[in-house]
Amino acid sequence: MRILVVEDEKRIQDFLSRGLESAGYAVDVAGNGATAVELVHGAEYDLIILDLMLPDMDGLSVLQKIRNRKTSPPVLILSARDAVDDRVKGLELGADDYLVKPFAFVELLARVRARLRRGQPMPERLQVGDLLLDCIRRKVTRSNENVELAPKEFSILEYLMRNRGRPLSRTMIVEHVWDMDYDGLTNIVDVYIRHLRSKIDDKFPIKMIHTVRGIGYMLDTPDKLGETLVEQDK
Repeated sequence: MRILVVEDEKRIQDFLSRGLESAGYAVDVAGNGATAVELVHGAEYDLIILDLMLPDMDGLSVLQKIRNRKTSPPVLILSARDAVDDRVKGLELGADDYLVKPFAFVELLARVRARLRRGQPMPERLQVGDLLLDCIRRKVTRSNENVELAPKEFSILEYLMRNRGRPLSRTMIVEHVWDMDYDGLTNIVDVYIRHLRSKIDDKFPIKMIHTVRGIGYMLDTPDKLGETLVEQDK
């Protein structure tokens, strides 16, 4: 899941980025409205966290520009403006939620997860064969055995499971899970895939994560692989 944080105050930027990344999300940051609009037009985000007090334009103007797109992600407004009229105006202009500063991060995280669930027509529990992932409780089991995953491992597995049977390139995985562009040199995806395989595949006879020649990786049960060009896992 990729989140855009639009916030000009560096302290709050860092606070939100660290907290959301620790929860397993990829985070981009924009310090002004113009940068935010540019990023939204250049990338696909699952959620936008938008401050209203920006140095170059009002946050509500940014919200309107986002909503003018054919498709736009959920928007959660953060603002020190706590008047009822301000909240109503933000919601009427298309915001999905409104949180007043100061706020507790646990509440923000709960609202982020709620908006992501509502913004996607996807199940809260994903299952492929005997592999089960609970998106809300962030738990994974295989054959009813608990599997402990680090936040980035969980995010990669969730992305693979939501795209069951679809080959995903290393570029797609990096840009979805990490706040970085794939430069063609890093082997970070391969390293994490090895970690995942050691936890969900190695001790089981049926392998779930498959290497797709010339593309990247795919998750599915062997009987569903069809004619996809899959290398033998090593």
